[in-house]
Amino acid sequence: MGQALYRKYRSKSLSEVIGQEHITKTLDQAIKSGRISHAYLFTGPKGVGKTSVARIFAHDINGLEYDDDSGHIDIIEIDAASNRKLEETKALIEKVYVAPVSAKYKVYIIDEVHMLTRESFNALLKTLEEPPEHVVYILATTELQKMPETIVSRTQRFAFKPIKKEAVVKHLASIAKHEGIKIDAKALEMIAEHGQGSFRDSIALLDQAANYAQPISETDISTLLGIPPSQLIDELIDALSKAKLNQVIVLTHDLIEQGYPATSIATRLSKELRQKLIDDQSPLASDLALKLLEDLLDVGAATNPETYLEICLLKALPQISAKPSSVSSQLPDTESVKEIQPTNHEPPAAKKHESQSLPKAADEKNSAKTKTEKKINNEKEPNLDSNMPVTSSKTAAPVEEEKVISKTKATQTMDKDSWNDVLGLLRNSHNTLYGVVRMASLDFDSANNIIRLKFAYQFHKNRVNEPKNLSYIQSAIKKVSGQSYVIECVIDQSLLDKEGPGKEAESNKLEAISSIFGGGELI
Repeated sequence: MGQALYRKYRSKSLSEVIGQEHITKTLDQAIKSGRISHAYLFTGPKGVGKTSVARIFAHDINGLEYDDDSGHIDIIEIDAASNRKLEETKALIEKVYVAPVSAKYKVYIIDEVHMLTRESFNALLKTLEEPPEHVVYILATTELQKMPETIVSRTQRFAFKPIKKEAVVKHLASIAKHEGIKIDAKALEMIAEHGQGSFRDSIALLDQAANYAQPISETDISTLLGIPPSQLIDELIDALSKAKLNQVIVLTHDLIEQGYPATSIATRLSKELRQKLIDDQSPLASDLALKLLEDLLDVGAATNPETYLEICLLKALPQISAKPSSVSSQLPDTESVKEIQPTNHEPPAAKKHESQSLPKAADEKNSAKTKTEKKINNEKEPNLDSNMPVTSSKTAAPVEEEKVISKTKATQTMDKDSWNDVLGLLRNSHNTLYGVVRMASLDFDSANNIIRLKFAYQFHKNRVNEPKNLSYIQSAIKKVSGQSYVIECVIDQSLLDKEGPGKEAESNKLEAISSIFGGGELI
């Protein structure tokens, strides 16, 4: 059976250990001077050489030749994860007082020592305080914070550092050359980056890649690691910067369907976005990009990482952002940024004065309109969310108090002009809902107080049909017209036909994606 590369190329002496010179130099000097402590504590991340150095040091202080494949009766290795109980620790302590068989020191290497129970630590503490002269403890852990201070204070502590990327790449290239593995520089860098400073993990991945393909390319490593291609990540960032909601959802869904975990997507997206910020080439506004980077950190801890990832991305869209003022220059010049003006419809009472002169009527109308606008601008909407700030006075309608509306439009009949006022209220308080509702084609049934919203896509119909979203729309209509209307949402196939070929396939994708949200509230 072949030997794994990480074992084959494990260091055999302190001089061969790479990246931990601050530790190997100190230990080497201790051996030469004969100043051997009774207890050492090696801390640091996995795969950086803690166990290897412990074994080498244990052999060196006894003047023994070190061979990874052979053991020595006086050098005892214990895995604390599987020997953590008090009874097992007591059995170990009983043997501590027995003199070594042939070596100068009996060395106990306890790996992952933080896994011991509190009772086991208390039992071990006694021998650390008053150890026999022939015993040396070498404790190793990846989680120093879980170690009792009473134990730490009785040891010489050595902190192992993650190996620098450049050193890992150089070492991997040396191994690849020696083993006859053909691999390009970009692939080596990706392996070293994924290893996160761990020699063991990096060498193990090189070993795996050598069995996958040769010569090994960056794409091969991406496939092995389940890392999304940079091209798709760039497309996702571009869709975010252009506020293409549908494209963001479709791209995210496609990545997940291709087998890339949400955590991998979030990690790769964070890396690319961070680099673009450093290079001052981010297509997203800085505040949006930083908020997205912060949100992406929580994807791995989410109960449903896929859904949480989509929510993070949708929150980063400029028109949905809680800070639209910072990205107003990125918004497209469409109906979504037109100023919403109060409707020109007069209340029925105004018809009584039709016999008055036109100039006088116009003056009265303009005066009433001015007063209404002033009241509207000075009041805030009490029931709709007030957390969404307005981009500018020209890109969002003022929020109107119901008492103001009731005075000026108490019996207003809904039409396309007054519907714009409804959209204005939604844009101020529920921006994403506004983005969906504005896509609807309208059909007013004033006789039965019904407003029919016709959509091309089932995805949009489902979102609006959610009880909470219907309530928001009905509340806005009541404030504009003073009347209650029933909202009906329907699918109109003719709208899809007008958009041209290829849209039906997109509709099917959107319907599939809507299941990810589980019918939840729009963000």
